[in-house]
Amino acid sequence: MNGSAVTDNNVTGRLNRGVLSWMFFDWAAQPFFTVVTTFIFGPYFVARMTSDPVSAQASWSNAATISAIVIAILAPILGSIADESGSRKPWIAFFAVIKIICLLGLWLAAPGVSVGLIMVLMIFASIAAEFSIVFNDSMMTRLVSQRDVGRVSNIAWGLGYLGGMIVLIAIVLLIAANPTTGLTLIGIPPLFGLDPVAGEDARITGPISAIWYLIFILPMFLFTPDAARGKPLGQAINSGLKEIGNTLSEVRQRTAILRFLVARMIYQDGVNGLLILGGVFAAAMFGWSTMEMGVYGIILNVVAIFGCLIASRIDRLIGSKNVVLISLCMLIAATLGIISTGPDFTLFGFVGLPITTTDGLFATPAEKAYILYGLLIGLSFGPVQASSRSYLARSVKPHEAGRYFGIYALSGRATSFMATLSFSVLTTWTGSPRVGMASMLVFLVVGLVILWNTAYPAGDDTPTLA
Repeated sequence: MNGSAVTDNNVTGRLNRGVLSWMFFDWAAQPFFTVVTTFIFGPYFVARMTSDPVSAQASWSNAATISAIVIAILAPILGSIADESGSRKPWIAFFAVIKIICLLGLWLAAPGVSVGLIMVLMIFASIAAEFSIVFNDSMMTRLVSQRDVGRVSNIAWGLGYLGGMIVLIAIVLLIAANPTTGLTLIGIPPLFGLDPVAGEDARITGPISAIWYLIFILPMFLFTPDAARGKPLGQAINSGLKEIGNTLSEVRQRTAILRFLVARMIYQDGVNGLLILGGVFAAAMFGWSTMEMGVYGIILNVVAIFGCLIASRIDRLIGSKNVVLISLCMLIAATLGIISTGPDFTLFGFVGLPITTTDGLFATPAEKAYILYGLLIGLSFGPVQASSRSYLARSVKPHEAGRYFGIYALSGRATSFMATLSFSVLTTWTGSPRVGMASMLVFLVVGLVILWNTAYPAGDDTPTLA
């Protein structure tokens, strides 16, 4: 299929080859977030790459902060430029090259190597990954009918979790090894003769994610139709820079879209806080090991796949807004459950639990109760993000999708530090991590309240829950 613009006759809710190929972008992109930033390379960077884990944690956090600031500033600008230039694939290809090169470079992260070099690689990889998502998301309005956009968005999100989980499980079982025994979780030496003492089992996650990304974004380039080419690059940049100012002024007049973006900015902070802090909170309370933390993460992601598949069906029936509202209610319930649980009780002590242990992981009743609340998080944190994406896609026109998805990326990053900061401040002030975790409720509830009275689609200023 050539790169010509998609006409109305081409836009269809059927999962044709072009739409399926577009959906595989999430499948291709997710392993970077799962195995590099969260479960394998990140912990290796902090715990094993240097002899100063405290300094390494600060460096990792600083890299994430720098990336978030650059993304927040430039995403709306690049989205606006993309609208002027028309086609999205050249931008995705440009940032794919940067991301792949940086991920391949993570193989260099041996113990004793410059932390600064690895920080630079992670910063550029993270920025390139997020910018690619902006351009990929903005293609959705031209590919999928308004009726089916929520279904497609949720299935694509679930595919992303599935792809990330396949890579994570393969690495945990076949590659990641105990430095002492040299064996993986299933008791075999790492594939390819990797040396865990030299961190090779963690460092290889960068090249693996790069190769996975390269292979699975190819269908999108080959089969997914792109918009027609617009202005030449130089003119597109000039026009885009001017247009972003107009867009920021315009969005203040489009009150429904503005309310949605503000609501999403707030509740997304709570969602991110739960994902970042939920495992740490449990590890501190129950003394979870790295293996238990990894299994907890796998459980959440596996459940998230089913959550997205369920949401893909009900989004079409009740609308993206209602899926987001239901997901937020589930996250609020899960947060209440988490903060209500201690080593020998749950539901704030109304239900006492014996401190008895069984064989295997999550041995106490309180841990099992915590896992149940975690299942609520797993079921809802995928749909709340996927249906937020389709909420905006239903609210903007194809020719303005780039700039509005750029602002959407900004809304997801502008205050991303607030949830973790509030946890740190309240925990330090009160001496209670439970109080710190309770602050997540503020973000979730405030975001829900704002969204409740926001029009749907947000291009229509008549509030409705339909």
